[in-house]
Amino acid sequence: MTTEAIVEQARDAGVRLVRFLYCDNGAAIRGKATALSGLGARLTDGIGLTVAMMAMNSLDQLQSVEGMGPVGEIRLVPDPDSFVIVPYAAGSAAMLCDMLTGDRTPWGACPRSFLKRMRARAAAQGWQLHASFEAEFSLARRDERGEYAPFDQTLCFSSIAMNQAAPFATALVAALEAQGLRPEQYYPELGHGQHEVSIRHTEALRAADHHIMLRETIRGVASEYGLYASLAPKPFADQAGNGAHIHFSLWDAAGRNLFYDRDAPDGLSQLGAQFIAGVLEHLPALVALTCPSFNSYKRLQPQSWSSAYTAWGHDNREAAVRVASPFWSDVEGSTNLELKAADSSCNPYIALGGLLAAGLDGVARQLTPRAATEADPAGLSEAERAARGIRRLPASLDEALDNLERDALLIESLGDLLSRAYLAVRRSEARAYAAMDDAAQFKGHFYTY
Repeated sequence: MTTEAIVEQARDAGVRLVRFLYCDNGAAIRGKATALSGLGARLTDGIGLTVAMMAMNSLDQLQSVEGMGPVGEIRLVPDPDSFVIVPYAAGSAAMLCDMLTGDRTPWGACPRSFLKRMRARAAAQGWQLHASFEAEFSLARRDERGEYAPFDQTLCFSSIAMNQAAPFATALVAALEAQGLRPEQYYPELGHGQHEVSIRHTEALRAADHHIMLRETIRGVASEYGLYASLAPKPFADQAGNGAHIHFSLWDAAGRNLFYDRDAPDGLSQLGAQFIAGVLEHLPALVALTCPSFNSYKRLQPQSWSSAYTAWGHDNREAAVRVASPFWSDVEGSTNLELKAADSSCNPYIALGGLLAAGLDGVARQLTPRAATEADPAGLSEAERAARGIRRLPASLDEALDNLERDALLIESLGDLLSRAYLAVRRSEARAYAAMDDAAQFKGHFYTY
C-alpha cells in the first residue's frame, strides 16, 4: 500500500492511533503508536526506540548487553503491506515494523530482518518457504480468589464446548478475516477452556506477521467477551499445554511444492527428507528458538502429544517432525511438514528463521534422516532409540540455551548482536522463573503470552 492509501484508509475508518508493533527477544509484543495527524511522516521516518528494549526480558527486567545500553536509538519503520484496522480496539490500527539504524540499514538485533536474511538464503537457491502457525490457546475467567480458571470443563472436540464458546469463536473468525487473515479450522482442544485455530499458510515473513496479529486478536476479542486468553505453553499445571505447531513447505519460482514427489511411496521428495534431516540435526538447539520459555518445558514432555524426541514420522503426533497427510483434492499443493516442538512463547520471526537455517543446512549437506518412526518414541527402549538416532530433547530452557550457544550454524545465522541479546534475555528469564514457586511461574507466563 502507498502512504497516501494508508492515510486515507485510516482516516475513513475513524482511526485515531496507529500502533507500530514489534516482537522482542522474550516474545512480548510491544510498540508505540502515532496519532493520525503524524501518520504520513511516520510511515517514512518511523518512531524512535531505545536500543535497550531488545535487552528487556518478558518480566521487564533490563539485561546487560553490550551495545544495548542507555545510549543509542533505532527506528521502528512499518511495513506498509502490514497495515490493518484493529477490530477489537476502537479507533486503532496496527502495523508490523522493521528495526532500522540511523543510516536506514537493518539493525543487527532486528528479528524481522533476521528472517529476511534467512529468506534470502532460500531465495538464492530459487526457493521460498511457506508456513503457518497452528495456535492453541486457553480461555479463562477470574475465580473468586482473582486467579485464572479455565472457561469451561468440556471435552476435546466437544460440541458443548463449541456452543459455549460460539459467540467468542465467531467474533474471532470475523476479526481475523477483517484483517486479511484466512482462518481454516477451529475446534475445542483437550484441555479445559482450550481451543485451536489454524490460519492459511503463506510466505514465511507474512506467516510470522500473521502469528503476531493472531496472538493480538485472540486476546483482544477475548477481552471483549469478559474473558482472558493465553497462548502460554502450559497455562495450567493440570491441563494440556498449548502448542504453536509450524506447518511448512518449500516452493520454487514456478509455484511447485518442492517437498512433493509423485514417484515417492509417501509423496515426500528427497529435498524434503534432507530438510527434515537438517531440522532434526539442529533440533536440540533449535528448540531454544521455538520453545524458548521456562514454561515451554512444562509442556515439552514425553507422551503428551507435544514431541519430546528428535524423531520424524508419518502422521505421528509424538514425533517432533510430522509428515502430514495431504488433502485428497490437492496432494501436491498440500504436502507439508509439521514441527510440533514449537509454542507461542517464541518470537515467530526468530523461530521461522532458525527453522529455515536448519533445514537449508540439511539440504546443503545432503543429510539423510534415519528411518521414519511410526510409534511413540517414548515407548521404545533406550537401545531402540539409540539405534534409530533418536535423542531426547532438552528438559529445561537452560539446557536448550546451552545447546544453542554450541550450535555454530544457528549462532552464525542469528548474527553477533541478536544472538548475544537473545541468550542474555532468555537466560535471565530462566533464572527469574526458577526462583519463583509454581503458582507465580504459571501465572506469569499465562499473562505474558
